Amino acid sequence: MLIVGLTGNIAAGKSVVATRFVAHGATLVDADQLARQAVAKGTPALAAIVERWGTGVLTGDGALDRVVLRRIIFADRAERAALDAIVHPEVARLRDEAVAAARAAGARVVVCDIPLLFEVGIEDSVDKIVLVDAPEALRRERLMQDRRLSPAEADAMIAAQMPSERKRARADFVIDNVGTREELERRADEVWAALDPRNQPG
Repeated sequence: MLIVGLTGNIAAGKSVVATRFVAHGATLVDADQLARQAVAKGTPALAAIVERWGTGVLTGDGALDRVVLRRIIFADRAERAALDAIVHPEVARLRDEAVAAARAAGARVVVCDIPLLFEVGIEDSVDKIVLVDAPEALRRERLMQDRRLSPAEADAMIAAQMPSERKRARADFVIDNVGTREELERRADEVWAALDPRNQPG
């Protein structure tokens, strides 16, 4: 079974590539979904977050208020590190479970969508790395238009990640997303063809 690490900085276009890989038969393990699962109501991680930041980070029904927490952690690197220390180990555990389940089910390719693959230092846990990239100015524009973020919020989210220039040389494949969705999908198809074990010699 081939384990692919799909990564890329925020608003680069990873979700489109992930959807394309799934259409070709990949099993997707999405770090964002695992992160939501890790901090769901009743979880130890959510309890640790409330202990650290208080009940002000909860919604009226007791769920995590992501908007409030995001404002806290993106304003202070130490706060972000504290959150990472709570959430990342649980996400890693859930990812290991999902990959094991995919292996047991006979999956040929598992794509782990991990935005912070390099930042967390887990690039050695995957067989191949696919980086989706786009210029910072374009990603900033997408964040403000698509997610309705303020310029300051967009800049803070971009600054929280390792510059993509440092990631490109460490990736096995780079997909540049500077054109249309169709162009992005076509490039994703090309990378998939190179990844698919059925296309490998021997």
